[in-house]
Amino acid sequence: MAASDSAGDDSLYPIAVLIDELKNEDVQLRLNSIKKLSTIALALGVERTRSELIPFLTETIYDEDEVLLALAEQLGNFTTLVGGPEYAYCLLPPLESLATVEETVVREKAVESLRTVAQQHSPADLEQHFVPLLQRLAAGDWFTSRTSACGLFSVCYSRVSPSMKENLRSHFRALCQDDTPMVRRAAASKLSELAQVVELEYLKSDLIPMFVNLAQDEQDSVRLLAVDACVSIANLLPQEDVEQLVMPTLRQCTGDNSWRVRYMVAEKFTELQKAVGPDITRTDLVPAFQSLLKDSEAEVRAAAANKVKDFCQNLDKAHQESLIMNNILPCVKDLVSDPNQHVKSALASVIMGLSPILGRQNTVDHLLPLFLSQLKDECPEVRLNIISNLDCVNEVIGIQQLSQSLLPAIVELAEDSKWRVRSAIIEYMPLLAGQLGQEFFDEKLNSLCMTWLMDHVFAIREAATLNLKKLVEQFGSEWAENTIIPKVLAMSRDQNYLYRMTCLFCINVLAEACGTDITTRLLLPTVLSMAGDKVANVRFNVAKTLQKISPHLDQAVIQPQVKPILDKLNADPDIDVKYSASEAIAGIAGLG
Repeated sequence: MAASDSAGDDSLYPIAVLIDELKNEDVQLRLNSIKKLSTIALALGVERTRSELIPFLTETIYDEDEVLLALAEQLGNFTTLVGGPEYAYCLLPPLESLATVEETVVREKAVESLRTVAQQHSPADLEQHFVPLLQRLAAGDWFTSRTSACGLFSVCYSRVSPSMKENLRSHFRALCQDDTPMVRRAAASKLSELAQVVELEYLKSDLIPMFVNLAQDEQDSVRLLAVDACVSIANLLPQEDVEQLVMPTLRQCTGDNSWRVRYMVAEKFTELQKAVGPDITRTDLVPAFQSLLKDSEAEVRAAAANKVKDFCQNLDKAHQESLIMNNILPCVKDLVSDPNQHVKSALASVIMGLSPILGRQNTVDHLLPLFLSQLKDECPEVRLNIISNLDCVNEVIGIQQLSQSLLPAIVELAEDSKWRVRSAIIEYMPLLAGQLGQEFFDEKLNSLCMTWLMDHVFAIREAATLNLKKLVEQFGSEWAENTIIPKVLAMSRDQNYLYRMTCLFCINVLAEACGTDITTRLLLPTVLSMAGDKVANVRFNVAKTLQKISPHLDQAVIQPQVKPILDKLNADPDIDVKYSASEAIAGIAGLG
C-alpha cells in the first residue's frame, strides 16, 4: 500500500514542483520553470498535459511580463505535447488569456503562437474552437483583446464555410471602425494580410470600403498604415479596377496633410509603381513623385530621393528617357543643392545609377555636372556616396571622360584642409582603384597615396598605411614590389623620424599582404638596418615590427639575422626599447 501511495505522489511531482516554482517570489526562478515546460509536458505525457498542465497554466496568467512572454512563446510549439493537431484546440484557452494582457510584446507573441496553432487545426476544429475565440477577442471589452483579434482573421478565413467567412468580414469591418485608434491601427496593419485570402468579389465589395475609410481616418498613424494595404490591394486587382478603386485614395495619401503619411507613400513608392502598372505610373505616379521630391519636409524628400534610381529604372521603356529628362531630372537638380544634408546624401547614394539608364550623352551633358557639384559638397557623406558608386558611370562614359571630369575633384578632396575629409577619401581609395583599374591608378592616384604617408596628421598616416595593404591585396604582390615597396623603403632614410616610423608601420601591414618571399628579401633588411636609429622610438618600433613580421619570414633567417638584432636591442639603454625587444624575443621563441 505504501509503495502505491508513493507512486501516486511521484506522478503528481512535476505539477507540484511547477506550482511551487510559479509561486516563488524570484522572477528568474519562475522564468526558468516556464522554459522547462516542454520537459515537464514530456514527463507528464499527453493526457495529463491536456487535463492538468494546460488548465493550470490558464489559471496562472497573472505574472510578470517576462514570464508571460516566455509562456506565450512556449505554447506555440506545444501541439505535439498535447497529442498532435487533433488536440491543438486545448492550447487556445491560455493563449486567449495571454492575447488580452496589457503588455504589447506579450500580446504579439500570443497572437504569433495562436497563428501557428490555428494552422494545425482541421477546418472543423477551426469553426468549433478557433473562430469562437476570435469572435470573443474581437468583441472584447478591452481594446487589448480587439487589437489581438486583428492578427487572427487571415489564418483561418480561407478554411471556413461561406457563412462563417461572412461573419469574419463583418467582425473585421467593426474593428476597422472601432472607437479606439489602437484597434483601427491594428486593423489597418492587418488589412493587406486579409486581402490576400479574401475572394476577389469580397475584396471589392467589403475590403476596399474598409481601406478607403482607414485611409481617411482622423489619426495619421492609421492613415499611414493604409498605404501598405494600398500596395497589396493594387497588386490583387485587375488593372482596370485599380484606377477606379485604388487611385483616388492613393492620390489623397500623396497629398496628405501629415508628413508621416507622405513619407510612407515615398517609402513604398516603387512597390506602388509595380502594383499600378506603367500607364497609371505615367499619368499619376510621375507627377506624385515630383511632388514628393519637392515636399516641404526633408524626411519626405530624403525618402523620395532614395527611390530615384529604382523609380526611373522601372519606368516604361518607351517613355523612360523623356519622363526622366523632362519630369524627374529637374527635381533631381534642385535636390543636389538641397539645404538638408540627409536629402543630399540619400540622392548621392543613388544618382550615379541614372547613368546606365540615360546613356553616354545624357550622362556627359546632364549628370556629370551634378556629380561634380556633389563631389564638392561640404557634407563628406555626399562626396563619399558619389565616389563609392563611380563604377556605374565608368561603365557608361569610360575612364577617359571620368578622369578629365572627376579626377580634379578627387584630388581636391585628397588634399582637403580638413583631415577627416582626407581620411574619408583614403578609405575609398581601394574601391576607386578597383573601379578605375591599375593602369589609371598608377598614373593618376598612386602618388597621392604615397603623399598621405607623409601627412602631418598621424590618423592620416595610419589610414594611408592600411590603404596600402588593401591596394596590394587588390593589385597583387608583384605590383607592390615594383610600385609601392621602393617608395616605402626610401622613407627609412628620411630626416624626419616620424616618417621613418611610418615606414615601419607600412612594413607591419605589407608583410601579411606580400607574403614570405618579399618580406624576407626586401622588407627585413630595411627593418634590421633601422635597429641602430638614433631615436629610441624608432628602435622601439623596430623590435615590435620584427615580432609582427616574424610569422611571414623565411624561418631560416630568424636565428642568424633577427635574433642578434633583438639581443642587441634587449641591451639598449632605453627601458622601452629593452621591454619591446624582450617581448619580441619571447614572441619569436613561441613561434619556434
